[in-house]
Amino acid sequence: MNDAGRRHIGTAERRHRLALRQRLAGAARAGSPEEIADSLVALHGTDPAAVHLAVGARLADATKTVGETERALYEDGALVRMHGMRHTVFVFPTGLTAVVHASTGRTVAARERARLLKNMAAAGAPDAAWLTEVEESALAALARRGQATAAELARDEPRLKEQYVYAAGKSYEGVHTVSTQLLRVLGVEGKVVRGRPLGSWTSSQFRWAPAPDHPELDPGEAQAELLRRWLTACGPATEDDLKWWTGWRVTEVRRALTAIGAEAVSLDEGTGYVVSGDTGPVAGPAEPWAALLPALDPTAMGWQQRDWYLAPELRPMLFDRSGNVGPTVWWNGRVVGGWAQRADGEI
Repeated sequence: MNDAGRRHIGTAERRHRLALRQRLAGAARAGSPEEIADSLVALHGTDPAAVHLAVGARLADATKTVGETERALYEDGALVRMHGMRHTVFVFPTGLTAVVHASTGRTVAARERARLLKNMAAAGAPDAAWLTEVEESALAALARRGQATAAELARDEPRLKEQYVYAAGKSYEGVHTVSTQLLRVLGVEGKVVRGRPLGSWTSSQFRWAPAPDHPELDPGEAQAELLRRWLTACGPATEDDLKWWTGWRVTEVRRALTAIGAEAVSLDEGTGYVVSGDTGPVAGPAEPWAALLPALDPTAMGWQQRDWYLAPELRPMLFDRSGNVGPTVWWNGRVVGGWAQRADGEI
């Protein structure tokens, strides 16, 4: 216990928790992508290949990675790939769609739609009423098709091909197409999601699909539920970690911590939080473990304060200037290097 009467959770125990709850130690590996996504809350989904590799690093039988991940994403619909925290694309359990949208998506969505309308107005493009008509027509076409590329939707709704000049006269002036910008806004609004890729599972091109039906939840309740799930997987975490991962204001983080009755603990970095009843000691895995995690893996990206699992001198070699991590090599709960793959498959 520290001076405040809080239990201290040191680096070694944090690494034990990471090994087990992030499904990385051998005995903790999962039987399906659904189990993995449920345990981790969300996988970074910007790069579809990274999603498969993140799943493969945690499956008990890694040979099933591609088939099982595609089944869960595109056949059973158990997982969904859509915008979430920090305006980033994630893969998470479909049952969390309403929670993610209400807790993080609505505020960003309103801002993105307003920005689109402002940019179109500045370029002399059609107004909000016109955009609403196009949106409704495009969503109806997508519902008929089930899944479609932007080009396919533009064949059904030709107004999606409308172009306008963005930032005229500026050094970053460019020409935007309504389809690209509108579909992006609809994604943030939780109306469309990213469907099956064009080509193999490594392709960055994708089809759009209608978002799963979900109820509209109270934002405060949704934030509490998202924070509870994330702390269960990643606790203990500091207030800064929570604010960074969610993208919320500090007042929202504190309100959610109070709502779930989170318990404060002592960390080397200061005060941390765990879900109620999770202050007890956690023993480490029985056997040593290693993992090769892909770029943008949710474990490497899970906390803002990373010194307890990542030596500061390694950070410049593994993270880009935007804060995105590359492929990492893990040994017993800490990052020990990076990895790459040759054309012949050799690591």
